[in-house]
Amino acid sequence: MSLDFVTNQEIIMAARRNLNQDVWDYLSGGSESETTMRRNRLGFDSIAFRPRVLVDVSKIDTSTTVLGHKLRIPVMLAPIGSLQAITPGGGVTVSRAAEEFGTINFVSSVTQPSFEEIAASTKSPKMFQLYVRGDLKWIEETLQRVKEAGYAALCLTVDTAYYSRRERRWLPPSKRVETDRYYQAALTWKMIAEIKKIAGLPLILKGIATAEDANVAVKHGVDVIYVSNHGGRQLDHSRGTIEALPEIVEAAGGKAEILLDGSILRGTDVLKALALGAKAVAIGKLQGWGLGAGGQAGLVRVLELLEEEIINSMGLLGVSRIDQLGPNYVCKAQPVTNPHEMSAFVNIPGLRLV
Repeated sequence: MSLDFVTNQEIIMAARRNLNQDVWDYLSGGSESETTMRRNRLGFDSIAFRPRVLVDVSKIDTSTTVLGHKLRIPVMLAPIGSLQAITPGGGVTVSRAAEEFGTINFVSSVTQPSFEEIAASTKSPKMFQLYVRGDLKWIEETLQRVKEAGYAALCLTVDTAYYSRRERRWLPPSKRVETDRYYQAALTWKMIAEIKKIAGLPLILKGIATAEDANVAVKHGVDVIYVSNHGGRQLDHSRGTIEALPEIVEAAGGKAEILLDGSILRGTDVLKALALGAKAVAIGKLQGWGLGAGGQAGLVRVLELLEEEIINSMGLLGVSRIDQLGPNYVCKAQPVTNPHEMSAFVNIPGLRLV
């Protein structure tokens, strides 16, 4: 059963009360000047809707599919490392929330408990996200375990050759104990081909930010292109993900499904991404805030509130199904707020919960 919050703003404020400063900074911050993180938000704020009227929207279907798996709403749960620092159950709590609501979670290879325990915690499909921390033999052994655990797809994160400078300072547990980052830095397209062959699972590349790399990805038979800049937590001064999305969709040419994350905080953000070609989006910060506010129930409530916002906005936009969305429903516009991690929630006291 979910908690009785009526807005996600309330959930964020509850998370701020519950989480210590270190964990709050880990969830809420970005790298260096946090310009990329702000551009993620600015990108969504720079898009306006073009609503149509006198359309029958008495029944609205918010469902979609990713790799053939049905989602109640086009919102997935992004991989987050060190979930155990946010909620005691770690990845198991997230999996149970995903199953309860009706979506899919990505399981980070640097969270707890083990990915086998997380896989066994629910019967619903899950995607495994891998950071490469060893040679080809290590990859083979890890992926054999992943397949035996029953994961539905492999997600390879490709924008973390180096760990960024995050000047809110706190290092998560996964960063403090990890070794062998050399292998992540040495990752190449040639290795992607080897990993795809070894995995024998649908392959998702997370961290694609240009048309050039999207084009190479489809040539390598990648099944899903995941547009991401790590929530503004890796390379500073990058474009917002929603700004990069149209050229990536064009480059993919329908040969791969497209996912996107980066400042998805509102139902309207979800619809803007779908209108520009994403099949679904994933939430990171909002997921963590939900967990911080109330564990499994807090996260389920986050998803319920996003669903309410999506239904309401679809009805006002004049669409009754997700597949009706397209570029004709959006246009460029001047933003009216100064972008930062809380700027989507104008009723939060003081606006920024530092």
